[in-house]
Amino acid sequence: MGYFWFKAFHIIGVVVWFAGLFYLVRLFIYHVEAKDEPDPAPAILKKQYELMEKRLLNIITTPGMIVTVVCAIGLLVTQPEWIHQGWLHAKLALVGALIGYHFYCIRLMKQLHTDTCQWSGQQLRALNEAPTLLLVAIVLLAVFKNNLPTDLTVWLIFGLVIFMAATIQLYAKKRRRDREKLSLEANAES
Repeated sequence: MGYFWFKAFHIIGVVVWFAGLFYLVRLFIYHVEAKDEPDPAPAILKKQYELMEKRLLNIITTPGMIVTVVCAIGLLVTQPEWIHQGWLHAKLALVGALIGYHFYCIRLMKQLHTDTCQWSGQQLRALNEAPTLLLVAIVLLAVFKNNLPTDLTVWLIFGLVIFMAATIQLYAKKRRRDREKLSLEANAES
């Protein structure tokens, strides 16, 4: 019965953790782009984004990561034979990368709060796609284990994820160009 409790809370932790990671970097994007707003908006928005980022990280994202890791350890205690399986080694490597991403986000947040972050909104949008790729790979390994199919279906799913990421990037670029065009038109009229 312990296996099912660990599994349930492991899944809940994963959902909470990823939701936090996705939204945290989205806040970073808004934070960086707030600098381009007319005064007094940048100062007001900076203060608000710093508060939101800190609360999101400390109340949702990091606890989600902790629940995920603790319950994963619980799962391994109930299923010790998994420790010798290749799929788990690959999954743990990807989870290690995800934990690294989490701590890198903490570093970026500190840089944003001290105005030393060099990332642009566009670069942060690209960074925000990394957990999506990790999520897909981790879930596929967890579901298929040692029977991960490498046929056309997997490549179609992988292609769909890449397509979605590219579409988001292109849409962001279009929005930025439209905003610049409106700004130029407004300046030309005045």
